[in-house]
Amino acid sequence: MQTTKDMTSFLTERLLRYCAVDTQSDAASTTRPSTECQLVLLRMLVDELHELGITDACLTEYGAVLATIPSNVKHTVPTIAFVAHVDTAPSFKATGVKPLLHKEWDGADIVLPDNPELVLSAEAFPLLAGKQGEDIVTASGTTLLGADDKAGIAVIMGVVLWLREHPDVPHGDIRVCFTPDEEIGEGVTDELVRDLACDFAYTIDGEDPGTLTYESFSADKAIITFEGVSIHTGSAKDKLVNALFLAAKFINTLPQNRLTPETTSGYEGFIFADELSGNAAECSLEMNLRHFELDGLEEQRELIREACVLIGKTEPRAKITCEFAEQYRNMRYWLENDMRPVEIAREAFEEVGLQVVEEPIRGGTDGSLLTEKGIPTPNIFCGMQNVHGPYEWVSIQDMEKAMQVCVLLSQKWAHQ
Repeated sequence: MQTTKDMTSFLTERLLRYCAVDTQSDAASTTRPSTECQLVLLRMLVDELHELGITDACLTEYGAVLATIPSNVKHTVPTIAFVAHVDTAPSFKATGVKPLLHKEWDGADIVLPDNPELVLSAEAFPLLAGKQGEDIVTASGTTLLGADDKAGIAVIMGVVLWLREHPDVPHGDIRVCFTPDEEIGEGVTDELVRDLACDFAYTIDGEDPGTLTYESFSADKAIITFEGVSIHTGSAKDKLVNALFLAAKFINTLPQNRLTPETTSGYEGFIFADELSGNAAECSLEMNLRHFELDGLEEQRELIREACVLIGKTEPRAKITCEFAEQYRNMRYWLENDMRPVEIAREAFEEVGLQVVEEPIRGGTDGSLLTEKGIPTPNIFCGMQNVHGPYEWVSIQDMEKAMQVCVLLSQKWAHQ
């Protein structure tokens, strides 16, 4: 299939509309979704699906949008789902996003107008160099853009429109799913897996065109609590034990030259100091543990335990405790038992004219948890780049390629 000028306009208009809606999630929240603002976009998506003729579109009580494009073939085929998340990362400002369209980008440096010191250039970002003449969308310089994963949402909405306008394209039941709170690991619940009611799924939540992912990190969170000795600073000599200093010593004890995100790549794992909260009397340090293999994750846990013991020995008056919480596991552990969704995706990529790039995602997606909970879910690109920060950008033409892949996948599953 070839997308039309109207479809390019559709994807552009939807992306700009979605990115302008604040949907930042909040890990400290006890509600689901974690933020009320996510519901604004979720309700908008339900209305848009109804406008496109998808009559069963609904917002669930746990904050996901579910809908069905009914099968148009007489024989029984697997039900597949396309999944994207509405929330944006809490790691950078995401309120008041001003998405900017640089139509038929001429290759010149893109100065972000609300912070002119920030410049997107082909020299600094080599992938951008190949996008001259394409339609590039950025933020304005003070926020992230939110193409992670609103580009994925727009792609899926494009698939809905295309299949509704081309009833001659054969496909089975296709489930549409928009989740909240993916960025904080809370998007996939047991209720969602039950209600999604599909055999296989694809998250549309990746970067470079041609990227097909069926390996993700396995992830744990470590929470280390430091209890010091609190006393007035005026009479603190030989009495005060500053919990914040202990936390700083703990961080410095770890081998930072080989165990942090900025010093690792490929299949190397890392430990990331994510958040420090509290005061001199007591503070809590949250750390993200990431590795592709479970034995590597256990080595990281042991390193944390040893560091706690070491710092405790330097100050016996302090109390240091450590807890670990499982977050998600490498989707490969399950997908390697049934590679059909990966194999069919490979075929679709190649038929669209894309060189397939199979590489692990150095993070996790909703697909990690969906796969673990019984729905094999590899991840497909949607073109987003430099996510979680002000340099984020996406090419509309890359989104079109992702849409073409999804439409072709719908056809290919109809022959299974």
